[in-house]
Amino acid sequence: MLLIHTTNHREKVVFKPLVEGEVSMYVCGPTVYDKGHLGHGRSAVAFDMIRRFLMYRGYKVRYVSNYTDIDDKMINRAAERGISVPELASEIIPLYVRDFGELRVLPADVNPRATEFVPQMIELIGELESRGFTYVISDGVYFDVSKFAEYGALSGQNMEDLQAGARKEVNTEKRNHQDFVLWKMAKAGEPAWASPWGLGRPGWHIECSAMVRSVLGQPIDIHGGGLDLTFPHHECEIAQSEAAYEVKFAQYWMHNGFVNINKEKMSKSLHNFITLEDVLKIYEGRVIRFLYLQTHYRSPLDFSEEMLEQSKNGLARVDQFIALVKHYTTVGDSSDLASVLEQYRGEFITCMDNDFDVPGAIGVMFSFINTCQDFLRKKVLSVENVQDILGFIDELDSVFSILSREKLDIPDDIRTLVAEREQVRKERNFKRSDEIRDELRGRGFEVEDTPDGPMVKRI
Repeated sequence: MLLIHTTNHREKVVFKPLVEGEVSMYVCGPTVYDKGHLGHGRSAVAFDMIRRFLMYRGYKVRYVSNYTDIDDKMINRAAERGISVPELASEIIPLYVRDFGELRVLPADVNPRATEFVPQMIELIGELESRGFTYVISDGVYFDVSKFAEYGALSGQNMEDLQAGARKEVNTEKRNHQDFVLWKMAKAGEPAWASPWGLGRPGWHIECSAMVRSVLGQPIDIHGGGLDLTFPHHECEIAQSEAAYEVKFAQYWMHNGFVNINKEKMSKSLHNFITLEDVLKIYEGRVIRFLYLQTHYRSPLDFSEEMLEQSKNGLARVDQFIALVKHYTTVGDSSDLASVLEQYRGEFITCMDNDFDVPGAIGVMFSFINTCQDFLRKKVLSVENVQDILGFIDELDSVFSILSREKLDIPDDIRTLVAEREQVRKERNFKRSDEIRDELRGRGFEVEDTPDGPMVKRI
């Protein structure tokens, strides 16, 4: 039984999709005015993990994640660089595709761009207008939050406490301070579309409501994103979608925690902004992914180089274990591995069913590795056992996606040196044996002596 802690329920609830065996899932993607940062990466990996586990449990998942390719940030950045907004989007989106690919995030079934759904946004605003939820002032069409009784329910705030416009100057024409724009009237030099209210462009919140309904339908099972999107973005999505169509927008709202740098939330204003591109120049994507997974997706993650190194070392331990299993050749009495696999598979599922407790599930994986290392030392594995062990690790990795994909290609001259070292060791010529070991290290290879013979790996 899968339990999910949702923002709207504020507790763990049993997951029951709208259609048995199928899950519709929408995750808010980035505004593509700049390169992706660690926060983008964490959200992408968190919901990729959730998607993968749902697939592991047998669900058919329809996964959608958007690109915001029109808003103030896009317009301002394009102007700074002297290019058009579409040109900026065409430059930045491939960078996200590249970086998320390095993090082993599965491609979405659909990556809608906001500019592709402007007609649907206009239709949605028209529906809201016909139901009396909108009003027009000099700079745009606004949603009147006082007419939607549930506004603030997702974030758990009272109307008096809401400060949707706190980062901007107060618009004195607005009926309520919390009212949000649906359609912005055109300004000189900005992209604009024709609408019943004149030339203009959509507000930020309206795009996801229109894309969700157009691509997945309404309601959907899971709507996700970073914690910072809870209010106002997701609050506004609920208001406009449910006001327009009088049907629930999403069953389960899920939000991943912030990334902290030196105990402070990462942000450009604090100058502790780290791009994925910069980290990927130094560390493999799977190292960064493993770092993300070792903290529960809802908890804040403290990022540091020390944590990256710990992540790297943890993966090296997994890699070494897999190499040892593949290298195992001595066949002993076939142990009853089936019960061990059943035990650890059950523990893995129990952890993941508990609101996607990946840190706990990773602990299960390492406990399994420790148990199997005892089997290796005792020489009690059959050929079938070895394949079962590797198969179970691959099974776990269908959710984690952290295993090395590098195929070790050992050059012939390296194999010759390894063979020579094995021979001189038998002759007890340990001086020459050490010389060969040093030479191998100098060429980027490490040799480890095991009961099944020397095992070579890259350093």
